[in-house]
Amino acid sequence: MAITAVLGPTNTGKTHYAIERMLAHRTGVIGLPLRLLAREVYDRLVKLRGPNVVALITGEERIVPDRAAFWVCTVEAMPVGIGADFVAVDEIQLCADLDRGHVFTDRLLHARGTRETLFMGAETMKPAIAALVPKVQFLKRERFSALTYTGSKKISRMQNRSAIVGFSVDNVYAIAEVLRRQKGGAAVVMGALSPRTRNAQVELYQNGDVDFLVATDAIGMGLNLDVKHVAFSSLTKFDGRRMRQLQPNELAQIAGRAGRYLDNGTFGVTGEAPALHDEVVEMITESRFPPVTKLQWRNSALRYGSIKSLLASLQDKTNNDWLTRVRDADDLVALKALSGEAEVVARASDGPSVKLLWDVCCIPDFRGISNAEHAHMLLQIYTFLHQSGKIPADWMARQVNRLDRVEGDIDTVSKRLAYIRTWTYVAQRKGWLDDNDHWRGETRVVEDRLSDALHERLTQRFVDRRTSVLLRRLKQKEALVADINDTGEVTVEGQFVGRIEAFRFQQDTSATPDEAKTLRQAALAVLAPEFHLRADRFYNAPDTEIDFTEQGGLMWGSSAVGKLVAGSDPLKPVVKAFVDEEAGPDVAAKVQRRLQHFIDRKIATLFEPLTNLQGDDALNGLAKGFAFRMVEALGVVPRGEVADDVKALDQEARGALRKHGIRFGQFTIFMPLLLKPAPTRLRLVLWSLAQSLDDFPEAPPAGLVTVPAVRGRPRGYHSMAGYRAAGERAIRIDMLERLADMLRDQDTRGGFEATPDMLSITGMTLEQFADLMAGLGYKADKGERVKVKQAAPTEAKPSEAADTADVPSEVTAEADPATEQQDAPVDAVQATDAPSEETAPEMEVFYTFAWGGRAAAKQGGRGGDRNGGQNRNANKARKGGKPNAGKGGDKQRAQKFSAKPEKKAKIDPDNPFAAALMGLNKG
Repeated sequence: MAITAVLGPTNTGKTHYAIERMLAHRTGVIGLPLRLLAREVYDRLVKLRGPNVVALITGEERIVPDRAAFWVCTVEAMPVGIGADFVAVDEIQLCADLDRGHVFTDRLLHARGTRETLFMGAETMKPAIAALVPKVQFLKRERFSALTYTGSKKISRMQNRSAIVGFSVDNVYAIAEVLRRQKGGAAVVMGALSPRTRNAQVELYQNGDVDFLVATDAIGMGLNLDVKHVAFSSLTKFDGRRMRQLQPNELAQIAGRAGRYLDNGTFGVTGEAPALHDEVVEMITESRFPPVTKLQWRNSALRYGSIKSLLASLQDKTNNDWLTRVRDADDLVALKALSGEAEVVARASDGPSVKLLWDVCCIPDFRGISNAEHAHMLLQIYTFLHQSGKIPADWMARQVNRLDRVEGDIDTVSKRLAYIRTWTYVAQRKGWLDDNDHWRGETRVVEDRLSDALHERLTQRFVDRRTSVLLRRLKQKEALVADINDTGEVTVEGQFVGRIEAFRFQQDTSATPDEAKTLRQAALAVLAPEFHLRADRFYNAPDTEIDFTEQGGLMWGSSAVGKLVAGSDPLKPVVKAFVDEEAGPDVAAKVQRRLQHFIDRKIATLFEPLTNLQGDDALNGLAKGFAFRMVEALGVVPRGEVADDVKALDQEARGALRKHGIRFGQFTIFMPLLLKPAPTRLRLVLWSLAQSLDDFPEAPPAGLVTVPAVRGRPRGYHSMAGYRAAGERAIRIDMLERLADMLRDQDTRGGFEATPDMLSITGMTLEQFADLMAGLGYKADKGERVKVKQAAPTEAKPSEAADTADVPSEVTAEADPATEQQDAPVDAVQATDAPSEETAPEMEVFYTFAWGGRAAAKQGGRGGDRNGGQNRNANKARKGGKPNAGKGGDKQRAQKFSAKPEKKAKIDPDNPFAAALMGLNKG
C-alpha cells in the first residue's frame, strides 16, 4: 500500500493530480475541506465518468447511486471502512485548524486506501506527516505561475478580474456595494453560501457579467477561479474566539488564488489594510513558511457505556508531542449541555442510547444561534428518536414549511438558508425519518429555492448588470444591440437604459451619477438611427395623429413633440420642436417643418372665416380697419370696446363685414362659426400666447349655455371663451344675443317679469336669472305674492277623456296663473285658493326687472374678466317690490318693453330689414 504526501503551494495542480490517481483505480474516496469544493470535484467526475458511478456525500447532501465507485465527500463525511482502493485527503494542513483540525488529524492517522493513499496540502506539514505516518513518500509540486506583490491600491482603481477578500459578512457587503457603484458590481462568495448560490455567483464572475469578486477566505480552499489579482481588505480575522492577525501561510493560501495555471498573478492590499512587511511578502512569493509543530487532536475511540464515560473519552489527552487536544467543539459543548438534563440522563442509560445521543449532538449548529437554543432543538430530536425511533413527519414538516418562504432581504433569506441546512443534515441521517428519500428531496427543494432567492437578492443589491454589460461592450468597441418596445422602453444588450419619447431620450432616473454617463453613452450610440427613422415616419404622418393641447403643447399620439410660441401675428404662432441635440440638425429641422405645417393648416381650417376676412382685399377704409380689429381679437370682441368704430361704420361697410359672417350683436361683435368648441379651444391657446400667459386657461365644457364666472381669470378670458360674465355666472355670447332679442319686446323702464322662454334658453333658475340680469345692468326687485293654485280637476266625461288622451300631462297641467285667476269661477277660486283660518296661504317669489341706466349697464357688464366675471356692488337686487295690480298688467307691460331704453322712432342700424326700410323711406 503506497502512502504519498503531495505538498506545495497553490496552483500546483495537486487536486487535479489526486483526481487522476483516483480514476486510475477501481474505487476511490476523496475528502475535501468545503462542500463547495466537493460539489465542484463531483461535477468534474460526473462529466468524466457519468453520474451512475460517482457519489457525493456532505453533511447536507447525499447522492449515492447503486453502482457508486468513486466517492466525493467533505472530510467530516468520509465513509470509514468501505475498503476503497484509493483514499485522498485535500488541504491536509488544516490538521492545525483550531475548530476542525481534529477531524483532519484523524483522517491523517486512520484513513487509508487498500492500494494507495494520498495527502495533499502545504509543505509546512512535511515534518508532522513524516513523524506520524510511517513509510510515507513525499512529492513536491512547484507553482505553475509567479506571484507578485503590487502594494496598496484603492478599490476605485482596482484592475479587472480581481478578488477582494474580507473577513466578515458586513465587510464583504460594504466592499461589494462600493464596487457596484463604481465598477458595475461584484459577485459575492462566502463559505456560508449553499453550493447552488455560490455557483450562481461564481458564474456571474466567470462569464464576465462582472469583473470583480468579493469573498471571504473560503476562496483559499481550492476553488478554481479566473482571478488575476487578490487584494486583502484586512489582515485580521475573528476565529470564533478572538480577533487575531492572519499568519503568512494563511495569506499565501488566499493570495495563491491569483493567477491560473501558467498565467502569473498579483496580490496586494486595499482599503484600511496596512501594507505587508517585506519579509511577509518574501515568504508568500517564495512559499517559505515555518513548519506546523502541533496538530489538533481528539480521541476517536469513544466509549458509549454512559454519558459520563463518553464525556471522559472525548476529553482524553494524548502523549504524542505532535498532537494537542482540541478545544471543545460544538458537538462536545452540546453534549455537556444535554448531560445536565434529567430527562436525557434517564433516557441515555445504555450504550445504544448514549451512541444515539452523541449522533444527535453531532448535528452542526448551522443556524449560529445560542448554545442553549441549539441544545433545546437537539433535546427535541433526541426525545423523538429515543421514544419512537423516528422523528414525526408532521413535526418535521412544520420545521421545513416555515422556512419555505423566499420573501425578505439578504439577511432574512440567508438565515432561512442556514436553518434549512439543519434539516437537510437530519434528512441525510439514515433511519431517523420514515421516508428519508422524501425528506431529502423536500429539504433539497427548499434549499434550492432559498439559494436561488439569495442569489437573486445578492445580484439585485451588488450587481448593476446593465452598467457592467455596457461598459464591457463599449470597451470591446463592439456593435451594441438595442431594442425599443411599443412603450418606448430602450434596452441595450438586454439592459434597460431609459425611455424614448418621440425625439427625446429620458434616461433611467434610478441610475446613480456613476452609472448615468455609461448609460447615456451606450444609449446614444444606438439611438441615432432610430431618431432618423422616427423623423421620417413623423413627417409623413397624417394630421389626425397630431394635436395641440390647451397649454400650447404639440403632441404626436401621446408623446410631446413641441410647443407653440407667439409669433408676429396672432394667427401665425411659431413652433418649437422637442428634439435632443444628439438627434442632429436634420432631424430637428424635419420635425420643425412638420409641426409648422400642422398648426398652419389647423388655423386655416378652424379660422377660415377669419383668414378670409384678413385676406379680403375688397375691404377698404373703416371696414378694413374694423376687420383688422376682428382678426386681432380672434373673431370675438365686446361691443363696448369698439362702440365708436361700430357707429362710424356705414351700411355698406357693415354689409361687407356681414358677408364674412360677422354679427353685430347688442353685447358682442362676433363670428358665430368661431364659437364652436374646436375654434374656441384653439382661440384660447392663440390668445394666451399673445398675452404671454404662463398658465393657459382652458375652454369651458362644450354645450353649456352658462358656466360659473370663476374668479382670477385673466382679463378678456370670458370673451375668448365665447361667454360674457354677468353676476355669478357667464352666459354664452350667442345665447345672450337671443336673450337680448327677447328683451326688446319688454317694458324695460316700467319693469317686467322673466318669461319661461328666457329661463329656458339660459337654463337658469329664477334666482340665477335675477343675478344674471343684475350683471347685465338691470335692477331686480324681489317680491312675494300668494301663489295661485289650479282648480281641482273634475272627472272628465268619456268623450272628454278621449279628447285629451294624447296630450302630455305636463302640457295639460300647465296654465297661465294670471289667466286662471281671471277666468276661474268665483266659487271654484274660493274652494281652492281662499286661505282657511287654520292654513296660511302659500307664497311665491318673483322678480321685476327694469333697466338700471347706462352707468349700471356699463358697471354690470365690465370688469367681469378682471374680477373673475363678477362685480358685486352693481349686482345686488333691491328687495320688497310688489306685483302690479289689475287685470292685463302683464300684457300692458309687454307692449312697453325694450332691451335698452332708446327712442322709439330710432331704427336699429344693425337690423338689415330696418336698413332696407330706411332706404325705402329715403326714396
